Amino acid sequence: MVSPDKRTMARRRDLQRLAQEFGLPIVSIAQLIEYRRSAEKHITPTHSALLPTRHGTFECRAWTSQPDGVEHVAMIMGKLDGDEPVLVRLHSECLTGDVMGSQRCDCGQQLDDALAQVAHRKRGVVVYLRGHEGRGIGIGHKLAAYALQDLGRDTVDANIELGLPVDCRDYRVGVDILRELGIRRVQLMTNSPAKCSALAGFGLEITECVPLKPNVTVHNLKYLITKRDRFGHRIDVDLGVASEAPVEDRDARATGPAIC
Repeated sequence: MVSPDKRTMARRRDLQRLAQEFGLPIVSIAQLIEYRRSAEKHITPTHSALLPTRHGTFECRAWTSQPDGVEHVAMIMGKLDGDEPVLVRLHSECLTGDVMGSQRCDCGQQLDDALAQVAHRKRGVVVYLRGHEGRGIGIGHKLAAYALQDLGRDTVDANIELGLPVDCRDYRVGVDILRELGIRRVQLMTNSPAKCSALAGFGLEITECVPLKPNVTVHNLKYLITKRDRFGHRIDVDLGVASEAPVEDRDARATGPAIC
């Protein structure tokens, strides 16, 4: 709206006069956001089935997000009702780490550790968010960023040099899935305090940020340092010591708690 006397954007007092004159309600931007969060659904449930894994049997449920049509899944174990906070990980898709076993990142290890920890407690959820490859830039662009990292850039500067956002992931779909599951209080498995704050902004109560301990190798050392120094991640290991060996056998780690 434009103020009629100054030809500038109307301020609150102008809106109050207009509302009083025509009997109109006034709402804030924050109220509009809250209404959209509570009234609009961005996901549609599709199918579910039991999925046996080396960590145990999970219920696997799928949702399709709108309007992009991307499918996401949640790996669920135990009863999620009650007032007790639920152990949760919102995991961003990483084809190279999760599927190919890449050691340039710690994504595959975090996914495995999160499933192991849920199984250890026999209660919790791991939501697998697709479309988050490379913090949202896609597999092709991620490989281009890797090539620049091989020339000395870190993961932040590589994205910037390519003209790409450093992180364009949206966790709204993950929050919607948790709400569909009736979850409001969360113990969030993440090393990122900013992620905890972001999800709290969606109306979830984050009772605890539960760190996932990375295995440090010569291949992911610089990546982990960048996460610590430029993204503010909590890395509860000595980054001055990196092993030449591959990530330790995951079957051995799967028998007990995987968090710090």
